Amino acid sequence: MTSKGSKKHTLRWILLMLFFGGIVVLYFYTYFGGFKKVKPIDTKEFAMYAGDVSDITIPDTLRIIALGEATHGNVEFQQLKLDVFKLAVEKYGVRAFALEGDYGGCEAVNRYIHGGAGTAQEAAAAIGFPIYRTKEMAQLIDWMRNYNATAKEGEDLRFYGFDMQLYENNYKYLLEAAKTFTIPTVELENLWDKSEGKYSASFTADEKAKVIEKIKLDLLQLNDSTTAQAVHFADMLLQNIAVGKVMDNMSKGIALRDSLMFVNTHWIMAQEASRGNECIFISGHNGHIQRVHDYGKDGKAMGALLSDELGEAYFAIGTDFYKARVSLPKGKNSKRSNHTFFSKDPLAEAAKKCGYETCWLDFSSIPENYTLYSRVSEYTWMGDVGEGYSPLMVFFPMSYRDWVSPKSLYDGVIIVSNAHPIVVLQTTEP
Repeated sequence: MTSKGSKKHTLRWILLMLFFGGIVVLYFYTYFGGFKKVKPIDTKEFAMYAGDVSDITIPDTLRIIALGEATHGNVEFQQLKLDVFKLAVEKYGVRAFALEGDYGGCEAVNRYIHGGAGTAQEAAAAIGFPIYRTKEMAQLIDWMRNYNATAKEGEDLRFYGFDMQLYENNYKYLLEAAKTFTIPTVELENLWDKSEGKYSASFTADEKAKVIEKIKLDLLQLNDSTTAQAVHFADMLLQNIAVGKVMDNMSKGIALRDSLMFVNTHWIMAQEASRGNECIFISGHNGHIQRVHDYGKDGKAMGALLSDELGEAYFAIGTDFYKARVSLPKGKNSKRSNHTFFSKDPLAEAAKKCGYETCWLDFSSIPENYTLYSRVSEYTWMGDVGEGYSPLMVFFPMSYRDWVSPKSLYDGVIIVSNAHPIVVLQTTEP
């Protein structure tokens, strides 16, 4: 006769087996992209219109060529920055590269590509974000430096950042500029804790803003066109303070950041227009580049704002993957780990079946009477991995996929079948 204790013990083991069995099923569900069948795309039709990245054709009337990335942590998406920008430079005369990176840090890169001291890896590290401390970014920076070494006067390439999340380099360069223009800097210098390499904790956000506003006003009162960049350093510091005040409200903070990146992109366009360059190249996460993307009542993404204003003069190139092994941060420390994701994008599945490692699909080249045109127009899944990881992503794959219409977001898409993780280099800034 079986005792009650023995029955409870057996039941406990059954429940544990079911629990761990469920974990295993969920793991393989995620690893292989889920068991749900995705409506396939005709691979013969797909192959008719898929081409190489070098086949990208850009209209002459553009003001902005925007390249998105489905993840920040993959080698291939960083390599595409160089591939597409090089094409834009050599075939279409583009002279400016603008990155979703700290403006001051990108100014360090700009100085390096114009003959500054240091190495390309050190210049990449100055941008401030680990995702740019890679061999691939160093290769882009090296290519720009080598190009400038033989460029004719006025045809040199310039490197900009349109983000404001970091402030150290903006502060350093504002202080440098203020001294150059003989503006008193005592109050500005008092804001800085030299031992910590950051703002002093003795000042509130409003107090810091007041000092920076005073420096900006002093620069503007000089009525000298050569102060434009110095004023922009001040603006970056003020933007950083403004965003910091609202980041407790995630949606409002992200919306404000995007609206300011829109403003900063305009400033870059104006700088380049003054040099006779009507078109610039920008690069950032897909979410910031898309023609349609909003944060509800809080506002729109940068790409949507630019598209609304520029219309057909804004050319958006999206990216996606079939499978991506992505480098992502571990919490708030500096360590990173790699995680596997599947987009479930039928376009990416078709690219993989066709044997493409990387391919370009120009939506405007597809005839409207083709099934493929309907497929790129209708809603489907696309991959969307940000700079963050949660174990919940293993159990809820839809948390890193967007249900969108590719054609409404982009003019075309570059697909990577198997994306590999970046390796963050351990190097110091110049």
